[in-house]
This record gives sequence, C-alpha cells and structure tokens, in this order.
Amino acid sequence: MLLVVGEIVRPHGVRGEVVVDVRTDEPGERFAPGTVLVTDPGPAGPLTVEYAKPHLGRLIVAFEGVEDRDGAETLRRVQLCVDSDDIPLPDDPDEFLDHQLIGLTAVDPAGEKIGEVVRIDHGPAHDMLVLSRPDGRTSLVPFVSAMVPEVDLAGGRLVMTLPEGLLDL
Repeated sequence: MLLVVGEIVRPHGVRGEVVVDVRTDEPGERFAPGTVLVTDPGPAGPLTVEYAKPHLGRLIVAFEGVEDRDGAETLRRVQLCVDSDDIPLPDDPDEFLDHQLIGLTAVDPAGEKIGEVVRIDHGPAHDMLVLSRPDGRTSLVPFVSAMVPEVDLAGGRLVMTLPEGLLDL
C-alpha cells in the first residue's frame, strides 16, 4: 500500500526546487538525500531527493533531474509516496500507523458492527477515525483510549465504547 508523505504545492524559484506540504511525522527520514519517492499521479515517475530544507512550515525540496522552474511546474499537485512495507512498525503497542487501522471493523463491546475504518483524519488535539456505517452514513470517532479501548490488528477489528448519541451527529 502506498502512503502519502507529502504533496508538491508549487515550484520555488528558478532552479527546479519545489515547495512540499509534509504529511509525515518523519520528514527528516522520508526526505533525506537519496530517498526515492513514488509519485501519484504516476507520470512523474519515481523522484530521488537531492536535498530538503525547512521553509515556513513546509519543505523546499530539490529532486535529481529537475533542473529548472519548468520541470518543477510539471510536478505541481503530485503526491509523494512510500510503500508501507518499507516503514518499520512502531515499538509502542499503543501507537498505530494509518494503514494498520484502515479496513478494520469497528464493533461495540457486545460485538455488534458499528462500521469500518475508511480513513484517519489527523487533528491538532487527536486523530479521528472516519467510519463507513452499514446504513451508508459516515461517522467520526475520536481515536482516544476511552472510546477505543481495544485494537485487535490480528482479528481485524477494534472495540468502541461510545457515548450515547455520538454516532447520530
């Protein structure tokens, strides 16, 4: 599974650099010189990082073979990805990567299906699990231990203890 670690926003200057909106907790590792990133849409082909430097909450990145503003312009809105198989799993048993949670079935303590995790939204306070409900609706559930006390990756499910009315919002 490909995981998005950044998105090219626009060219920066005339030497082929681009501004990248970072979508990873490990920008130093994901954008280290020599790192090869898969692109989506794919026509850009894989890109090899030449260097990256912080800039106003984003990164300025130079890729090998992108020499001028015209070349950088062709990369606008391209997503930069890594293969999930190349990312080590967290050591902390209470920490999960998005791709580990997507697809899990959410159940209540009695085992009744609540929905399926289709996406994780990362907020400033905590992450939100986006559930596809059996009735076709979408629900947001804060990913906090009080509401999600059990994550069973091997069993493909997570148990939710939700306050009354939360799924009606």
